[in-house]
Amino acid sequence: MDRHTDLNQRVVLDTASLAWSPSPMAGVERRLLDRQGDELARATSIVRYLPGSRFEHHHHGGGEEILVLEGTFTDELGDYPAGTYLRNPTGSAHAPSSNEGCTLLVKLRQMHPADQQHVVIDSKKSTWHPGPVAGLALLPLHHWGSENVDLRRLSPGARVPHHSHPGGEEILVLEGIFQDEHGSYPAGSWLRQPPGSEHQPYSEQGCTIWVKSGHLPVTMGPEGTEG
Repeated sequence: MDRHTDLNQRVVLDTASLAWSPSPMAGVERRLLDRQGDELARATSIVRYLPGSRFEHHHHGGGEEILVLEGTFTDELGDYPAGTYLRNPTGSAHAPSSNEGCTLLVKLRQMHPADQQHVVIDSKKSTWHPGPVAGLALLPLHHWGSENVDLRRLSPGARVPHHSHPGGEEILVLEGIFQDEHGSYPAGSWLRQPPGSEHQPYSEQGCTIWVKSGHLPVTMGPEGTEG
């Protein structure tokens, strides 16, 4: 079940074009973006709960990170509508479900065990802040060590200076079209930029993106050099 396990490789996927595959629970399906392992896997997926579906109570050995894309996601602690960002740290447990159905971005087993902050942020009720360049707005979601997670809005015509990502970067395009010198990425695009990558982002029509950076380890290449 391994997918895109080489973190030194740049990956660009149109998530809407990927096939849904079943999960261990009926009514819960997923589109695999990257994955290393079987059911206990380091994984990034788009997950779909059909109306009325639920997962049995389970623990998260390496933590769980969620962005609710559509519908309402639920567990014992509450209901989380579209736009909610969640972090369930290593060792946490819950029994998730969705009465109306929902679609999520889910990252599993990718948290440091010392990062024990439980996070719930409703982005639609939160205050955005001006970014470092004109036309860029930011909504911080989480920061720990070198890892940083936020939502970003680029106004039409906004450009971000050329920069590098020593610890890599992931992007999910939520609205509009995100662009850089390598291509154009419409809503639903998922990008994984490896450690040491560089680019100069912009958006001609404007876009909203989820961004996670500084979290990918520098791994050794086949000749024993850093990849």
